[in-house]
Amino acid sequence: MNGSYEQYSDEELIVRLRDGEAQITDYIMEKYKNLVKSKAKSMYILGADREDLIQEGMIGLFKAIRDYDIGRDASFFTFADLCVSRQMYTAVQAAGRQKHAPLNTYISLYANMSGQEDGEEREMINDIISQAEKNPEELLIDRENLELLEKAIDKELSGFEKQVLDLYLTGMKYTQIAKVLGRDDKSTDNALQRIKNKIRRQL
Repeated sequence: MNGSYEQYSDEELIVRLRDGEAQITDYIMEKYKNLVKSKAKSMYILGADREDLIQEGMIGLFKAIRDYDIGRDASFFTFADLCVSRQMYTAVQAAGRQKHAPLNTYISLYANMSGQEDGEEREMINDIISQAEKNPEELLIDRENLELLEKAIDKELSGFEKQVLDLYLTGMKYTQIAKVLGRDDKSTDNALQRIKNKIRRQL
């Protein structure tokens, strides 16, 4: 039966769901499961358990299906993407795991200051992290400097700036971060620029 739903848009399916076709919920949950897994993979660097994040993401997806308003919200995909991200990040915050980001998040911050394009930057980050995982001795050598940087970040950044940094390091753009945190684009972009300037002073 689910195969017959493929010809309909998400918005059309939501209308049918509201009209009583309860099985559509299962279809949409399955359809967007890979989106949830992808987001869990990026949020994993904040120190949360990936399986827990997937579970939270599926809860966020369910809430999106339940709460989506065709007349008020953007496309269902955009709304679901936001709900999943918010649910995951709220879970990370509740666990207090966002306070001390792991080593590889700061590697990504160094890389982003090089002025490279996003695609090149992400590829370079992956290479650095991969090499660090293969060479634990090099990782230990750098840990002391990175711990000093972490302390500086903890001291210099405001609470909002720390939230922006956490989400930025998962690969989100400032526009996405603004939506997750419920802030406007300009204040979020300004916070990101302040973060970069403050950390440059520490390097």
